[in-house]
Amino acid sequence: MRQFLENLLTGVDEKTINSENKEVLRNLKMINAVTKHKNLYFLNSGFICGKLDISQNGTGYLNIYDKKFSKDAIIDSKNLGNSKLGDIVLAKIKSSKQNRLKAKIILTLKPAFLTSVVYTKKFSKEILGVNVKSGLASSLKATQKSLKKMPLGTLLKIDNLSNNIVEVLGNINDSFIDEKISLALYNKNDEFNKLCELEAKSFGDSVDKSLYPKRMDLTHLNFCTIDPIDAKDFDDAVYYDKNKNELYVAIADVSEYVLPYTAIDKEAKFRGFSIYFPHKSVPMLPRNLSENICSLKPNLDRLAFCFKITLDDNYNVKKEELFEAIINSKKRFNYDEVDEIIKTKKYSDENLRKNVLNLYNLSVNIKKIRLKKGFDFRTNELRMELDENLNLKSTRFESSTPAHSLIEECMLLANKAAAKRIEKGVFRNHDSVDFKKIEFLLQDLLALGIEVKFNKDIVKLIGEIQNMADKQEIREDIDKLIIKAQKKAEYAPLNKGHFGLGFEKYTHFTSPIRRYSDLILHRLLKANLSKNDKLFNYLLLNIEDTCNSLNDLEKEADKVAYDFMDRKFARWAKENLGSKFRCYINENINICTVKLDDKIKGGRIFITNFTDDLLTKVLVEITDVDIPSAKIFGRVVKKLDV
Repeated sequence: MRQFLENLLTGVDEKTINSENKEVLRNLKMINAVTKHKNLYFLNSGFICGKLDISQNGTGYLNIYDKKFSKDAIIDSKNLGNSKLGDIVLAKIKSSKQNRLKAKIILTLKPAFLTSVVYTKKFSKEILGVNVKSGLASSLKATQKSLKKMPLGTLLKIDNLSNNIVEVLGNINDSFIDEKISLALYNKNDEFNKLCELEAKSFGDSVDKSLYPKRMDLTHLNFCTIDPIDAKDFDDAVYYDKNKNELYVAIADVSEYVLPYTAIDKEAKFRGFSIYFPHKSVPMLPRNLSENICSLKPNLDRLAFCFKITLDDNYNVKKEELFEAIINSKKRFNYDEVDEIIKTKKYSDENLRKNVLNLYNLSVNIKKIRLKKGFDFRTNELRMELDENLNLKSTRFESSTPAHSLIEECMLLANKAAAKRIEKGVFRNHDSVDFKKIEFLLQDLLALGIEVKFNKDIVKLIGEIQNMADKQEIREDIDKLIIKAQKKAEYAPLNKGHFGLGFEKYTHFTSPIRRYSDLILHRLLKANLSKNDKLFNYLLLNIEDTCNSLNDLEKEADKVAYDFMDRKFARWAKENLGSKFRCYINENINICTVKLDDKIKGGRIFITNFTDDLLTKVLVEITDVDIPSAKIFGRVVKKLDV
């Protein structure tokens, strides 16, 4: 939308506007904020558009989508209307004093979120709603009589457009409510409507091979799935024929069940991604699909979209074939089981043992080839365990193991193969690094004793940094800083390559159960296979908007998961006020924050009295906790020896 609003400054042809922006244009016409001249629409003088920020005291600041304004416009709280933090709005200029614009919001063009969450709090004699994210208090569309009947701390879900209360979630003091808060903040829902559920159940629980005579029958091959121990849905299965040097990557054929514009498809597009909490998942698809008929469960026939990738003696890709298939996974492995087979070379089933070991040998060799142009980052993922009351019990970091690498390298080959087959669609792009960020990274590393001279060959530069980090045994910490200095990977309709992986073309093909991007790609690839250009072009309608939406939805899914974990850390911290814990500094620009590195790991604490170099070890006392915003505050007691 930002691009559309910026274009209004120089003129927009209505014929080039997509459906979402046409609705915005209609609203702008109704309030005479635009004028048509020579078939182009222009934003009228005196109006400005931008993104709204709101300070703790309620004053608004509008980041204006017009380069001639170097400063934000100030919007008094009385002129905010119902607009919320992060909304894209239209405002009218009221005055310009001392080189600072003052404005009044006329219209919310695009809310940051459709809903917000507030909790009730008493101010003097009045009950107001306090936004759990911003901490701002506002009046509610309810009588004081009805509000006073609720216990203080009652959580309410608010429609940001109408300001109406749409749901009573529970109470802020209840640890079972955190999941609802995190979902409601980003307008996510765990439940599917009745029509979606009925559609999902209509496909049954089993696959009858006789109904699919045109599919390649691969049920005789020893496919296996390799996933986390607590996984409920299985997107991918692999098999490697060592004699023929052929890798089979079979992916759940979700597109066979979820057709465009059906109830399930509309809901999946709205969700975009599955969300993963420590104790459960919120799936993109109804569970009867995601955990049943689409899931590649062991010893059951399942429909798959499959790549057969033939390699030469040096493990370079020689041939890539894509086809619709039926498979029957012979084993559901978890990572620990595969790591044990790799370590001991033992397993009760000889065929599966050979397959796992052959796959591992293959992954080692194709990874060596990939790392000639790409990077190898040693990252670890925070895992949280909750007790029966959904309170924090323990945390641990899960590091990448040979089993993780085995399945990852196979999936990368399939994703890369899929990207080669289309010129327009859904690509996963990762731009090259911003040299300024790399210079800042080198400054931070210098403080950690890693002195490296800048090199325009970023692959060599990062390799040198990682070698030095290995010597100091801080590789995982340094890899986090390197990743932070890079740009984010994003979805786009046209290919720009993937810098981090070192691939000229890359996309997401392997997870259609949990990513809508992959489901779209499957449909495009099927149209491509059948040489149905008309269908292919039809599926590309509004693909730019879809990719932009996917980027936003991906961020939201991550934010929901992080918000939930922050809430669990905050409740734990409240029980540990005054206690001291080992931490390390993870942010020192503008604010100082530390991460817990004690028995409990990963929680973020805001520090008020101290700053130092990144990764500095410190002892921190927890001084305060704000449960609604899930923020923990502390003070550094002393620096610690490494």
